[in-house]
Amino acid sequence: MSAIRDLFNRHLHCTLAKDVSVATERDYYLSLSYTVRDHVMSSWHKTHREYYAKDPKRIYYLSLEFYVGRSLTNMMINLGIHGLCARSLYNMGLRMEELEDVEVDAGLGNGGLGRLAACFLDSMATLALPGYGYGLRYEYGIFEQAIRDGFQEELPDDWLKFGNPWEVPRPEYILPVQFYGDVKWLDDGSFNWEDGQIVLAVPYDTPVPGYRNNTVNTMRLWSARSPNSFDLSYFNHGNYIKAVLDRNLAERISMCLYPNDNFFEGKELRLKQEYFLVSATLQDIIRRYKHFRTGMKDRESLERTNFDLLPMKVAVQLNDTHPSLAIPELMRILVDQEGLEWDQAWEICTSTFSYTNHTILPEALERWPVTLLERVLPRHLMIIYEINRRHLDHVTTLFPGDLDRCSRMSLVEELGEKSVNMAHLSIVGSHTVNGVAEIHSNILKESTFRDFYEMWPQKFQNKTNGITPRRWLLQCNMPLANLITEYIGEGWITDLDQLTKLTQFLDDDVFVQRFMQAKMSNKRKVAKMLRKDYGIEVNPNSMYDIHVKRIHEYKRQLMNLFHVITLYNRIKANPRGQFTPRTVIIGGKAAPGYYMAKMIIKLITSVADVVNTDPDICGRLKVIFLVNYRVSLAEKIIPACDLSQQVSLAGTEASGTGNMKFQINGALTIGTLDGANVEIAERVGEDNIYIFGMKVDEVDELKAKGYDPVSFYEENPELKKVIDMIRDGYFSPDCKDRFHNLIDTITVHGDRFCVLADYADYIKVQEQVSEDYLDQKNWARRCIINVANGGFFSSDRTIKQYADEIWNAKPVPIRDEDEAGASDVSA
Repeated sequence: MSAIRDLFNRHLHCTLAKDVSVATERDYYLSLSYTVRDHVMSSWHKTHREYYAKDPKRIYYLSLEFYVGRSLTNMMINLGIHGLCARSLYNMGLRMEELEDVEVDAGLGNGGLGRLAACFLDSMATLALPGYGYGLRYEYGIFEQAIRDGFQEELPDDWLKFGNPWEVPRPEYILPVQFYGDVKWLDDGSFNWEDGQIVLAVPYDTPVPGYRNNTVNTMRLWSARSPNSFDLSYFNHGNYIKAVLDRNLAERISMCLYPNDNFFEGKELRLKQEYFLVSATLQDIIRRYKHFRTGMKDRESLERTNFDLLPMKVAVQLNDTHPSLAIPELMRILVDQEGLEWDQAWEICTSTFSYTNHTILPEALERWPVTLLERVLPRHLMIIYEINRRHLDHVTTLFPGDLDRCSRMSLVEELGEKSVNMAHLSIVGSHTVNGVAEIHSNILKESTFRDFYEMWPQKFQNKTNGITPRRWLLQCNMPLANLITEYIGEGWITDLDQLTKLTQFLDDDVFVQRFMQAKMSNKRKVAKMLRKDYGIEVNPNSMYDIHVKRIHEYKRQLMNLFHVITLYNRIKANPRGQFTPRTVIIGGKAAPGYYMAKMIIKLITSVADVVNTDPDICGRLKVIFLVNYRVSLAEKIIPACDLSQQVSLAGTEASGTGNMKFQINGALTIGTLDGANVEIAERVGEDNIYIFGMKVDEVDELKAKGYDPVSFYEENPELKKVIDMIRDGYFSPDCKDRFHNLIDTITVHGDRFCVLADYADYIKVQEQVSEDYLDQKNWARRCIINVANGGFFSSDRTIKQYADEIWNAKPVPIRDEDEAGASDVSA
């Protein structure tokens, strides 16, 4: 403890230039963070010494988002110093919990795709795999959500305002990235892309420690910088604004995270972000590869690099289509810069890349207009055309005369605005394509990418998503984690399948009682937080019914809200009746331009205002909208959950990972057979999950014969009353027609996500939930069964499957002893 204390004080006095007489809580947080970072440095150096000594195959995970949340607690837990630091702080009169709450969530992600990427980095390090995460260092995150008069407002998420103690800038590895310009055809038949705008990519490295295994991998994020920090010629002529604007145009690229991973917006800035990421990353990968192939750094020797070995030393995973421009970019590097023949370069390229698909929603699939690509990335459009020409020649050879198939499989879509389909590019340019849940992968093969599957069945795999148990159980739910460790030992932390041992305690009354006490402890913490932050008193003995995820029509928050209003009406009709008390908690952000999602938030808050103030309800039903939902808030809410809402229409959610987090924290799921719900149901058994609604084939059948949502409205009196109340202004007396457009989407405009069709079954299953919750002991036993069967949903399992079946990458254990020799963790 004395070593921790001494380091802490040294950073307070020397790094921050403060002493206890003037230090703030933020100063103490920073001092602790620098102390923890000092502990990670030794293993970071050891890790990269070992990588340089062994020269293993390295995994590069490219993602526009890494939703890491807070880092301090996770770092301490993985390094094995959390308890030591807590005791040291206590002896200095400081509380760990207060300092942990000072840290802001890193503004590097939005939803499930980014959180998955963060879990994968944790698992790669814990499995001792040589893995790197590459992304963008956004100065501003998605946005900070505020609620004004029930409406969402977006405020800047200035998460870097006080600096970031976890990142290490690497200005010595700055790289140029080019946009615009012209393509010149040279006399030797090669091409030269020139006269473009140059933006500099500045790398910032963050250590990613594995769990107590000495491995510390790297997340490298790129920040955009103008090559000319200030043009004095403009300034000297009095045009200061022009001088500043030129610089800002370049640096806008990494300024702000786009708030939509389920809706594609074809904006030029987004395209530039995607190319900026892949160009800088591939330059970095090639630099590192060349260093190991030659052992020298002089230019003459680098020109003799053998790139045939690249796929044996490099695996690049494309996290959705956002980094898919890496495919033409690598071809440009190999053909234009390194002088390889096209066929050789293409073989190297397709053997290096693999692609993960995360959505089947048409509005989320990227299609870039040809006119935009031609202006911003002219050489890449030429390369894409050539890839497409050769690809269609191959299709024609295999399926002669099938012009419709050629049209469907083309990378370039001619109907409407001529565009490049980035999913098609990703499939053609990768050796493996995977979905993220069993049902999702089957839909890709049978429907979305059926033509490609028929052509390359060997390319398609499933890799069901997972979550890291270090953050999503050990860190966020210490009461339950400590109980599990007491009964079955610590092995589950890195081998989540060991949770199955908990089934032997299902009939142990003491264990079941202590499990219930752990849950109640978490529920009381949330009740205290809600009282403090929202001024709302909730009953910890009520059922915590939680629905937290991005606000989107396909997530069907509306269906949840219809149930809330149905309960409200039933209580109003029978004020003295017996009802299972519920606290319904809904949280999530709507993309700023997504009108319907923002109106759903307004409806939630409006219903909450009515329900929470109605004296007839008497606390039996409470509705709370969580403001600014984020990772750190999820870590508090999820352990307290009794009922997890996963209610998307079957066939629309790729996987989900929130469902997994709730499951291993001891909640029961109510959901459709969609995404990973299918696999959760298979493992926990139908008696331990609440499944409702249509299956995928039933949805297809309903829509094929002509879905008429109005018929469901007319035939169900309770549903009709709910919709009429919303439409007639019961929850918006100040503006009776406020929710007309929202209701019209499900009654007049087709109810795309079949809320009305699934309503009756949802209400029926919710009635069973209310009845079952009254038997607390049996409810707890079923929750234990869910926890015990959560091992499959570890991201460790997912990453091991990627490593074995896609990347062909092996672990590189890091020895514990100190070793002589220098290392450069930035290389």
